[in-house]
Amino acid sequence: MSKYPAGENNSYILLRQRAIPDLDNLDIYRQHGGFTVLEKAITSMKPDEVIEVVKGSGLRGRGGAGFPTGLKWSFIDKDNWPHYVVANADESEPGTFKDREIMEGNPYQFLEGIAICAYAIQSSAAYIYLRGEFWQISANLDRHIEALGVAGLLGDNLFGSDYSLHIYTHLGAGAYICGEETALLESMGGKLGQPRLRPPFPPSFGLFGKPTVVNNVETLTNVPPIVERGAEWYRTMGTEKSSGPKIFSLSGRVSRPGNYELPLGTTFRELIYEHGGGIPNGRSIKAIMAAGASSALIVANDEALDTPMDYESVPALGAQLGSASVIVIDDSISIPWLINKTTHFFKHESCGKCTPCREGTYWMMHLTDRIANANATQEDVALLHAVASQIRGKCLCALGEFSIEPVLSGIERFKADFDTAVSETNNN
Repeated sequence: MSKYPAGENNSYILLRQRAIPDLDNLDIYRQHGGFTVLEKAITSMKPDEVIEVVKGSGLRGRGGAGFPTGLKWSFIDKDNWPHYVVANADESEPGTFKDREIMEGNPYQFLEGIAICAYAIQSSAAYIYLRGEFWQISANLDRHIEALGVAGLLGDNLFGSDYSLHIYTHLGAGAYICGEETALLESMGGKLGQPRLRPPFPPSFGLFGKPTVVNNVETLTNVPPIVERGAEWYRTMGTEKSSGPKIFSLSGRVSRPGNYELPLGTTFRELIYEHGGGIPNGRSIKAIMAAGASSALIVANDEALDTPMDYESVPALGAQLGSASVIVIDDSISIPWLINKTTHFFKHESCGKCTPCREGTYWMMHLTDRIANANATQEDVALLHAVASQIRGKCLCALGEFSIEPVLSGIERFKADFDTAVSETNNN
């Protein structure tokens, strides 16, 4: 019997600890089929066959970019060795808390996914890069990794083969920028956590200058069920171009915040009202941030609420799905106040390497301070829009681009909130 359900709406594929108590115990995980998929991959599949299954599944990166996972694996430079796998467990996006639940509740499925990925690209060493605040999770993962070694599920000559694998954890220092994969690799290599110029990309020049695959925690946790059940099974969930389940981190002005594992293509309305219990105190929904603090603000009208949450549909609303950290904003929230909060965050987290981001976030912070505190004029709002617009397309990494999304969308889509802020200034 398969250890993974058929994908019904009431079943769990990623957050299986909710249905199986004590799944963070290796014996319990193995009783439910744990590491049989890794054994199957190593003993009866060629590395390229594993890559083709993942490619055929349509799995896309769950860290935010949505890049096809199997395609990324296939880019690995086979003329340059050794190869490395790095699991991105930095999870620093405000409003995102899915990876933490996986690592705490279902860690062995995540580790099995890392091992299958490592076998697919023929890496004998894999690393888990965790945000500095995850020190307790890192310590727990170390214990789980040690348990796998004792059980013969990690180490040399796995399952009687010539393949060997060791997994290590690495704690960052709490920098948001290290969620960007090249800054993460620089940090792991002992350098400043700042983005690299690209190309070259990590599959050809990654950790320690060697070919590397970097995948998000949730992405890798999808791998064992895909290899066990097959690509076609996985495609029965989600949409044609956005297949599989997704963990939506729901927060903000909603009655039941939390992680919800649902098929990609579920509507905002279903997530917020059926699963999240709607807006507290009978208030009206005003806006949605679909990808945490990095989001453009979506006007929460009927069209938006009925939009499927997938990688193709959300852009039609002038936003991105990202890591699916959905923040709900009700009609009690002032948009100038909100973008002041996001701008302060990005100003603090900018690494300062490139001028547009370093200087742009600084000036946006001062302008949003004025507007949010009712000390601004319409000229200040126009200047804020101009500064944000000039950052676009000029930064080394996505942080600068993320910082302007709430600002530009807020000014353009919620003009009345800025008019109110300015009129309060005039009244004072």
